[in-house]
Amino acid sequence: MAVIERLLSATKEIWEAYYEHPFVRGIEDGTLDKEKFRYYIIQDYLYLEEYTRTFGIGVAKAKGKETSTIFTNYINVLAGETDIHKGYMGKFEVTQEEIDKTPRALDNLSYTSYMLRVAYEEGEAEILTAILSCAYSYELIAQNIVKNNPDAGNDPFYGDWVQGYASEGYSEENKHLIQTLENITKDYTEVQIQHLVDIFVACSRYELAFWDFSWNMAK
Repeated sequence: MAVIERLLSATKEIWEAYYEHPFVRGIEDGTLDKEKFRYYIIQDYLYLEEYTRTFGIGVAKAKGKETSTIFTNYINVLAGETDIHKGYMGKFEVTQEEIDKTPRALDNLSYTSYMLRVAYEEGEAEILTAILSCAYSYELIAQNIVKNNPDAGNDPFYGDWVQGYASEGYSEENKHLIQTLENITKDYTEVQIQHLVDIFVACSRYELAFWDFSWNMAK
């Protein structure tokens, strides 16, 4: 069984909960309270700062050109993802000063601290696994939104978010990330693969918590 299949099998129920989450369903049908989305956008922007640092550590720890390239390329993808957020920052009139003064929500801080610990303490495969749950889940969430509501990408407010994560370009980068993980773990033992599963499950749980605290606008 491919490593990605092991990871997704272990988190099937968690990922299915993403699709049914009221925050995600609100984006899907365009009814999400914009104040909740404003809160989410700021928190996700703060998250992406640490997420990008995780990729940067990955570049430093890469053992070969393949992994070094995927980490570097994905930093460029994140620059595009940040552009989506900046567009919403403009719509919400969020200033850099407000961002700088906004603390990370406790679950956000816990999540990014966990990812950075994996990045600092472990190797390239573990880093790829830690970042994959966010990268890939957003693609599948956006695709599921479009499947349920083909017009979601045209929503005057949430359409940019849906289009960005459902795009072919975003999907292609995730395919490269997954293939790289498969390539560098082809000789992994069962114990090593199970450790990757444990990391992926933890990050997937954090992803669900992110939707929860965004919905509740928790501190």
